[in-house]
Amino acid sequence: MGWLPQWPWEMWWLWTVAALALGILEAIVPGYVFLGFGFGAGAVGLGLLVAPGIMPGGPGGLMLVAAVVALLSWLVLRAVVGRRPGQVKYWDRDINDD
Repeated sequence: MGWLPQWPWEMWWLWTVAALALGILEAIVPGYVFLGFGFGAGAVGLGLLVAPGIMPGGPGGLMLVAAVVALLSWLVLRAVVGRRPGQVKYWDRDINDD
């Protein structure tokens, strides 16, 4: 029984549910932000399922892994998908300058 998780953050299925919820949220609010966090949570869930011994212990270590994977996946998504035309807005005049 030593392989069973004792804490909620050690349960692989919670991370997987969080990844799915973030993926659904990304479908509602596009921008590739929630998708990156979903990839991070999914990576931690998969790591806890496949090889729980190599995952760092405690919630801080797992969240660090999720954050690093989320950042890397966001950078990859940004490079692959890119910015939409007209996404950056330049203001020529301030509304308060009258």
